[in-house]
Amino acid sequence: MEKLKMIMNQSTIRYFDHTKLNTFYRKPYSALTSFAIDDALALSVGSRQSPPIIRLWAHPKTVVLGIPDARLPYIDEGIRYLRSNGFQVVIRNSGGLAVALDEGVLNVSLILPDVKAISIHNGYDAMYQFIQSLFRDLTDEIKAYEIVGSYCPGDYDLSIDGVKFAGISQRRVKNGVAIQVYLDIEGNSHERARNIKSFYTIGRKGEQTTFTYPTVNPLKMGSLSTLLGKKLTVKNVQSCFYSTMKILDKSLVHTSLTASEQEQFHKRYEQMVKRNEKIASII
Repeated sequence: MEKLKMIMNQSTIRYFDHTKLNTFYRKPYSALTSFAIDDALALSVGSRQSPPIIRLWAHPKTVVLGIPDARLPYIDEGIRYLRSNGFQVVIRNSGGLAVALDEGVLNVSLILPDVKAISIHNGYDAMYQFIQSLFRDLTDEIKAYEIVGSYCPGDYDLSIDGVKFAGISQRRVKNGVAIQVYLDIEGNSHERARNIKSFYTIGRKGEQTTFTYPTVNPLKMGSLSTLLGKKLTVKNVQSCFYSTMKILDKSLVHTSLTASEQEQFHKRYEQMVKRNEKIASII
């Protein structure tokens, strides 16, 4: 907790709830939009035009791919499989591999300044401590270590009893950093994992690759509702943010994007569209 307090050293935190949007500043609201928003806000926070930010976001049935996923030998067939099962597919601009999102998955972005003063390790630790604090009244069993068999595996997989419910990534933009976590709150975690497993099976077809893609075991993925034996919803979890801010002695302020943030958002959105041109043409 001390590392989190040290990094979040301002008393006021801007708070954005983007879990129920359909459009955003004349753009369709999708995962592409969310990554562009985080970039725009990271630029603003990094240049000290804004205090730190907490942003909540969610999207219906989407698979977010990492850059290495786009190099699968049969990526076209893998994407066709996902789309045939009702998923939107996008390639993100931050690290990691394929992740499944839907209305039961809450994404949280913690956007901070002074990127040079926050090591990558400290950024991950800060988000880990934040999530531990967020769910402190429900469990003290959240651990951070790689869960072999999970999708998008990494050293900061968040788990309970060896079953992963969250993963953390970072996006650094000039002097700002967006530390992003997806939280599997409710819904069919095993079904999400089976789709990611099938995506890799179809996209690779057993060929040797220079990059090591995960062998997904759906039993290694779970929702917090299942792991805690308690009915949780994304809305329930949102209410926890206010009590967590009280513990940290911070106040949440609801605001909209400033004019300069809107301008940067549109620029970053076009960059995301361009990044995804190749997979957008796959039919």
